Amino acid sequence: MNPIRVKKFSNVLLLGTAWILCLSLNVSALAQSPDVEAQARPAYHLETGGQAQVNGKRLRYRAEVHETFITDDKGQRTASLVSTSYFAQAGSGKSQRPVVFVFNGGPGSAGLWLQMGLVGPRRVDFDDAINPPTVPPYRLTDNADSILDVADVVIFDPPGTGFSRIIEPGQPKDFYGVRQDAKVTLQFIEDWIQRHNRWNSPRFLLGESYGSVRAAVVAKLMAGGPFGSGSMNAITLNGVILLGQALGAGGGETGLANSLPSLTATAWYHSKLDDTGQTLEEWVSEAQAFASTEYITALYAGSRLDESEQQRLASRIAVLTGLPVKVVLENQLRVSNSTFARELLSDQGQQVGAYDSRFLLPLAASGGDPVADDPAMAQYVPAFVAAVNMHLRDELGVTLVQHYLPIEFHKVNGQWDYGNGPGVPSQSGHAEDLAVAMRRNPKLELFIGTGYYDLVTTVGSAEYTAAHADFPAERVILRDYASGHMPYLGNESRRQLAADLRRFITTASGL
Repeated sequence: MNPIRVKKFSNVLLLGTAWILCLSLNVSALAQSPDVEAQARPAYHLETGGQAQVNGKRLRYRAEVHETFITDDKGQRTASLVSTSYFAQAGSGKSQRPVVFVFNGGPGSAGLWLQMGLVGPRRVDFDDAINPPTVPPYRLTDNADSILDVADVVIFDPPGTGFSRIIEPGQPKDFYGVRQDAKVTLQFIEDWIQRHNRWNSPRFLLGESYGSVRAAVVAKLMAGGPFGSGSMNAITLNGVILLGQALGAGGGETGLANSLPSLTATAWYHSKLDDTGQTLEEWVSEAQAFASTEYITALYAGSRLDESEQQRLASRIAVLTGLPVKVVLENQLRVSNSTFARELLSDQGQQVGAYDSRFLLPLAASGGDPVADDPAMAQYVPAFVAAVNMHLRDELGVTLVQHYLPIEFHKVNGQWDYGNGPGVPSQSGHAEDLAVAMRRNPKLELFIGTGYYDLVTTVGSAEYTAAHADFPAERVILRDYASGHMPYLGNESRRQLAADLRRFITTASGL
């Protein structure tokens, strides 16, 4: 790929004027600490482009990698945000072309998953989605399912992820929290809109996993107001897209009941259910009906259930999960997702993935790490990490010296303030933030997409959240896909999701 135009800046240019004034100084006195350099140097900016086969047509696109500085009240830079934007060249200069601001979760995750799996013009190439290459060489391919044919796409990496960094005097507490993060995201979006003069473009947020929390809080904050950003931002959205939504509280009896349909879907996939001829959707529907009636009642009854009733319910749960009745009874009907992942295929010595239960790894020799030893994350992460570096550095020509950080667990996740102090988990969801945003903007549409095989943010949780939040039902679209936490992992599910998103974006944009 040949760059169209590249703009790069270096400290050599920055020091030019100072050099003339300081000829008598020792050269070493001109050396700056990294933080001083960050306070003074120009923003990194690169523009290039390429072409890809998208939605059946050859599409020429322009790519922009840009550094945005966040400043404090004194005008000092406190963070450097490096984003990647893609523009369809056929739509260049069209101020009314939709734009989608995209971010993943973590909360300490960069946007590589959505960038290289769904929305970008290029994607990681898996011949078999659930048996990806775990060692080099890896491959990139044109992303026929990119949404770039209907909207421009902006990948946002929060501080501490991707190439984005905190700059002293900025501190982690200024960025690593629900509200702090939302304010920074809003500042980035407003800067992007201003810099590209896209005030009349239909606007969308696309957040995955914790990114759904970011999307909800940012959507509310974008209106501004004295209780919000403190300014009258008045930036409205045409739509919010949530994938693997994490808005609702997922614990306790409700969480167990909400998880049951996903356990059933997983058992169906691995042929652990009786061969009744029912489809995946029919099995899931049956599990949902049981979970919302008998199961939730039994969970609340607890020890008040007599032995015969426990036995009857355990037999029913076993039918819906593929687990032995003995295992269900040993867990007092309260089969957690982690227990299920270990037990479902234990007779074969296999464990199913939490982030995508189609993936398998041996039970033996597990290190017990919730991410590194998860059968899904362990196998698909290496190709995604390689793909984003190959695309950014080899194809787009990015020359930034810092490493691209995919996910930062201790430095970001471990310090995250959910409202109770750094590292203390949240006891509440953020669906109400999105409900407030939808009340303020009667035209704001909501799309929620979930994978059947996601044992982290389940289809039951998505349905429950949509039903119990104050979302206007007529403005909510719920879709389920035969995939996992990343519902675009797999050719068929990615095609279905992309088609649904194109339709949603086009309709909500009034095009």
